Amino acid sequence: QVQLVESGGGLVQAGGSLKLSCAASGSTFSINAMGWYRQAPGKQRELVAIISSGGSTNYADSVKGRFTISRDNAKNTVYLQMNSLKPEDTAVYYCRTYGSNSYWGQGTQVTVSS
Repeated sequence: QVQLVESGGGLVQAGGSLKLSCAASGSTFSINAMGWYRQAPGKQRELVAIISSGGSTNYADSVKGRFTISRDNAKNTVYLQMNSLKPEDTAVYYCRTYGSNSYWGQGTQVTVSS
C-alpha cells in the first residue's frame, strides 16, 4: 500500500503561482512514475504532468511552459510548480503513482480568480 498526501493548494489571482506537493509513504519501493491530474467541475479528470523515475517529463499542452513537475526520490515527493495561472486552471488536483499498483491522493483544491 502507498499513501499519498497532497498540499499546497489554495486561492490565487490570475497570473500568480502555486506549488503543490505530494508526499508518498508506505510501499514506496513499488513506485515508478508519478503524476498530477486535475478535475474541474463538470469535467473529466485529465492528466496535467507526469515524471518517470529517471526524471523524464511530459505535460498536457494546456500547461506547457507554465507548469513544472519535479520529484525528490529521497523524500518520495513529487512537486508541481504552477506559474502564470489562469482561471481555467481552477480544479481539484490529484497526485497519482504508477508501478505495480496505482494510487491516488485525496486531492487539493486550486482556485484561480480573474
